[in-house]
Amino acid sequence: MTTKTTRSRKFKAILAGGIVLGVGAAVTLAAWTDNEWAEGTFGAGSFNVQGSTDGTNFTDHTSSGGAADLSFSLDGGDNLSPGDTVAAPFVLRLDGPTTYDATVALTSAAGGGDNADALTYGIVQVASAGACSATATGTSIVPTGTALDSTTGSADFDLTAGADTAAGDPVTLCFKVTADDTLTQGQDTTAQWQFTATSAE
Repeated sequence: MTTKTTRSRKFKAILAGGIVLGVGAAVTLAAWTDNEWAEGTFGAGSFNVQGSTDGTNFTDHTSSGGAADLSFSLDGGDNLSPGDTVAAPFVLRLDGPTTYDATVALTSAAGGGDNADALTYGIVQVASAGACSATATGTSIVPTGTALDSTTGSADFDLTAGADTAAGDPVTLCFKVTADDTLTQGQDTTAQWQFTATSAE
């Protein structure tokens, strides 16, 4: 009996000592902690597309209410007749602060008025605003003969950001609108197109 009691007391004494030592070790470690902090500042790039009807004067056209007014030219007069084709340039570029290249897509088209169904359009990419005419050829963006309210078959194109603070290289689109034999005299038709640019980064 005496031997068992003595062993039990020794075991408890050792166990109690272990607990005390454990607490002592935790206190010692806490006294040797240190902290370091790191911080980063992140600036966002800039992205903006501008349009021009002449390739010289660029500005933003951010809503349907502020759409660029394309000036369609017709050789020999201002009034369409069946079979006539008129043309107008629209030039896009990235502005100077823009830091990313872009891919541009024709995302919507609309035509309204009594002659909307009598008119079709096509878009080709040409070298400059001066190169846009009813007979202009170039890279097809929208196939000739497309309904005014359609974007079917349209192709994306790229815009490149300029170096440092320079504006990017312009891309000139030549819109060509053709009247068919169902054109009604004395009626006005309005067409509107929306382009959406997505940054490449």
